[in-house]
Amino acid sequence: MHPLERLINLIALLLESRRPLTFDDIRRVMPAYQQSDAASAKRMFERDKDVLREVGIPIELAPTDAWDLEQGYRIVRDRYELPDVAFTEDEVWALFVAAHAPGEGGEAEQAFQKLSTTTETNVLAAMAERTAAPGVDASGPHLGAVADALARRRAVRFRYRPSQGKPGQREVDPYALVFRRGHWYLVGRDRGRGEARSFRLSRVLSAVKELGPAEPPPEGFDASAQLEAGPWGLGRPEARARIAFSPKVAWWAIASTQGAQILRTRRDGWVEVDVPASETDSFVSWVLSFGADARLSGPRAVKDQLVAKLEALAGDAGR
Repeated sequence: MHPLERLINLIALLLESRRPLTFDDIRRVMPAYQQSDAASAKRMFERDKDVLREVGIPIELAPTDAWDLEQGYRIVRDRYELPDVAFTEDEVWALFVAAHAPGEGGEAEQAFQKLSTTTETNVLAAMAERTAAPGVDASGPHLGAVADALARRRAVRFRYRPSQGKPGQREVDPYALVFRRGHWYLVGRDRGRGEARSFRLSRVLSAVKELGPAEPPPEGFDASAQLEAGPWGLGRPEARARIAFSPKVAWWAIASTQGAQILRTRRDGWVEVDVPASETDSFVSWVLSFGADARLSGPRAVKDQLVAKLEALAGDAGR
């Protein structure tokens, strides 16, 4: 088993357990510590525990029973997970200005991108009514109109230029506004397609006109999930792919890929992983960035896209 997989399994076990676990409890559950030499298994566990603590995982010792006769290990979920952070309208606006004013950015921009995905509708509407700071472009002239329609639950119509394909009219029931990678996006139900879609406001080509009452979002709808970002690009991944990573890159490639699921570790040390994927140039370029340290085995449509990309690169090199 690859060390990364062993560490992930240990974290999951200690997070999900309802009581502190002794090393013997852990050893019975995790095959990685079930070698014949118990002393070696214990040393491996101690090393793993130290590694996790060094990176900030709060592994604690706690009594396993009311009599405090034995100590066990646990990860307290409240300490492991970050709490929600709430900001006032003025605080969000101040951060927006700091993040987008000329010569600024960096940590402020990253913080605003994280916070704005959960900003309340009334805050967005109020922001739209303010006068932008010099040099701040809030995705063109449409943010105010969209935020106002969203606050009053009104459907909208506009002409839109997608990243691929021809421009056309869109009729949308607004669900939320999301700020991602320097742009504002309207997330809502595209009436023409009958499903939730995202629209970058800088690609809106006409005035935003109201159509009447809008349908509310489905219960539990997560607008930010519509703009998930990863190797597949921006948006929901279209498929999943199976990739094997060499031991040289597996430990960081898997940890840095959102949604990656380890399938198995082969005898040669290569780790096979199931990852979100798409038939896009973005995803194919990501796979190719690993060179000989990554091997894509499926699905067929994504493999065909990768082969086409390689052939195109070979053709350019031969000219």
